[in-house]
Amino acid sequence: MKINAKKFSNADITVTYDPCVCIQSETCAKELSNVFRTSVIPWVDIDGASTKKIIEQVKRCPSGALQFNVKKDVA
Repeated sequence: MKINAKKFSNADITVTYDPCVCIQSETCAKELSNVFRTSVIPWVDIDGASTKKIIEQVKRCPSGALQFNVKKDVA
């Protein structure tokens, strides 16, 4: 059974998480725990950090399970 990717959005960005791709390294939670939380649902708080920091962290996802789409220019 395929599990659909989860989407988390605010005015600036949409972050998607594909649990079928995730290798559970927890890099996101270890490095940006105010956004990627392991003990709270929903586990992604898209307003927990600046868009720039979220983009930087998503780019460090080792499996590619986290992706992002910018809705407007981010300074």
